[in-house]
Formats: sequence, C-alpha cells, structure tokens
Amino acid sequence: MTNVHRVLIVGGGIAGMSLAIALSRKGIASEIIEADPDWRIYGAGITITGPTLRAFETLGLLDRIEAEGFCYDITRICDADGRVIIPSRVAGRPLGARIPNSGGIMRPVLHKILSEATRACGAQVRLGVTVVAIGQNGQGVSATLTDGSEAAADLVVGADGIHSCVRVMLFPDAPVPVLTGQGCWRAVVPRPPEIEGAQVYVGGPVKAGIVPVSQDEMYLFLLQHVPDNPRMPEERFPELLAALLIGFGGALGAIRDGLSPASRINYRPLEKLLLPPPWHHGRAILIGDAAHATTPHLASGAGLAVEDALVLADLLASDRPLKDALAAFTARRYERCRMVVENSVRLGELEMRLAPGEEQAELQRASMLALNAAI
Repeated sequence: MTNVHRVLIVGGGIAGMSLAIALSRKGIASEIIEADPDWRIYGAGITITGPTLRAFETLGLLDRIEAEGFCYDITRICDADGRVIIPSRVAGRPLGARIPNSGGIMRPVLHKILSEATRACGAQVRLGVTVVAIGQNGQGVSATLTDGSEAAADLVVGADGIHSCVRVMLFPDAPVPVLTGQGCWRAVVPRPPEIEGAQVYVGGPVKAGIVPVSQDEMYLFLLQHVPDNPRMPEERFPELLAALLIGFGGALGAIRDGLSPASRINYRPLEKLLLPPPWHHGRAILIGDAAHATTPHLASGAGLAVEDALVLADLLASDRPLKDALAAFTARRYERCRMVVENSVRLGELEMRLAPGEEQAELQRASMLALNAAI
C-alpha cells in the first residue's frame, strides 16, 4: 500500500462521498468535512449515463438507484412538435445486461443514497466546517479548520466543487471558472405513464428535453443562450420558462401549459473549468469539479466524479509510492475528463449557433462511445 491510512476529504458532495465509500472498500479510513452544517443538496433532477451507472455499480449502489430513480434503455429524439424522429440512440445494452443505458434521479434522492452509504461505511463526517490552511511535511498533512481545530491525515483530497477553496490553496495561479454563454433551466413535473425514457427535442429555438426521475416524476431541461448572463428573477421563473417553450408541442407543450407559481423550477448559468496537470501538490490532490467542471451536455459530471473516486482509491491501495500514485491518477484521468469538458462546451457552442442536428448528434455519439470504454 502507499502508506496512506487516513484521508481527509474536503467536500461532502458526489465526489467526496464516493471517495469515502471507495476507500472503505480498500480498508482506508477517511473523514469528510463539509461546510454546510445541514449537508443539504439543491437542484432538480440529474441524468445518469450508462458509464455513470457502471461506476455506481462498482460502488455497490446501482440497486438503490434503480429502485429510487428511473432507469431506461431508450432515448427518443423528437422534432419540435413532439413527433418521434429517431426511436432510440442505442441498440441493446453496450455495457452489459446489468447496466441500463441511462437513468434519472432527483439530486436530493441521490444525495440520500450516497450519504447513507457514507455513514454506513464507517467514514467520519464533520459538518459546518471547512479548511482554511493546509500544512504539509514528508510524513503527513495538517489542515486548519474554520472552527480553529486541526485535522491530521496522510492525504488531503479537495472534493469541494467548481469554486474549490483547496484548489486556490494548492494552485493560487490556477484558472478560474468561466461562463459558457448558456444557462440551464430545470423543472420537476409529474411523469405520465407513456414517458418511459428520455425525450430530446431538436429543431426548435432552444435545446430541451425530458428525463424520468422516478415512477411519479420527470424533469424538463432547457438550455438558453445567455451571453450577458442576465439575472433571472425567481418570482418570474414560470413566466420566463413558458416563453422559452413557445413553439414546442408534445410533452414539452403540455409542461409549458401547466407551469404556474407553484412549479418547481430552477435556473443556473453554466460554467466550465479544466485544471491543467498536475492535480496534486505534495500530499494534497483535487478530484471532481474541483479539477474538471463540465456543463450538462454529456450528462457526465457526476460520472466523472465517481470514476475519480474509484481510480484514486485503487491507486492509494496499490504498492506504489504516494507521489507516484498521485501522478498516475492525473495521468489516467486527464484525457477522459478533458474530452468531456471540451466536447460538452463544444456541443453548447453548436447549439448556440443552431448547427445542424446531425453535426450535434455525431459529436454526442462519438463522446459517448469514448465514455463507454473502461476507466
């Protein structure tokens, strides 16, 4: 083993919890520190690709995701009126009979599954604190926390998201997140029985679609070109989203007509970040959005975070020296993560200039084929 017996994980999101679970399976202790004292999760639904479901299966969580989310094999491509023009983008189950092609789940439900598994695996969790300084020596790391306490470990992992404080400490000259020119709308609505998989609508004024997230619910997503990043007043969310859905028929038209002040809608501008190698400095390393934050176009941000956790846990349990294991992590992960970030941003650029659907579909197909490869 790399002589790593205890890992301090900064951030209790998908990346941090996945790492704690993966480390426990290798016999390595961990502690998560999370700034939010209530360990809350915000947002609507999340799409889960086949490669992401494969990663969750490796963590032992696929059964719960299938039970509490909604997994499916068919994604239908529709025109703006809702007519199906391509019945399915995937034939069979390329990743094996056990792994569905896609799925959806509510973000709070996924958080509950991961947090319960994190507690059950024996990882310590401290809420309401984060790190303000990291001190290193040849033998370990000492982190100073916001409550004035010290936390000692063999390794610190920054899993604290796109606006990572650990990234700033390790790499003060690192790139900062950049807006892409698009914003993403999501709305959670009831799922009619006939919606048994995702539907993506092409040929309209904006990119939009629906994804089931449970037996009872689905979510709408819509990508808007917002070059000036205007403020979207929350009290106007139903009105603004309905206006963007003008011209769509089918299920999207029905959702538009049902929007009201009681609708569950959120909006966020899209940002990207890709940290150049290395992703580690001494006995500290970055994973997930702290190193490579992407847009939702390939639905792979969560999947990359879980994969990061699995790969890092494998390397820490190997017989490599720690510095070699950390260098190997970036070497194994960089190109895959770079492809997702850059191709996701490229898909957004194609959408914003209303590029032909075939061009967009080809880039998406090539990207997903690459993601199907083993990590």
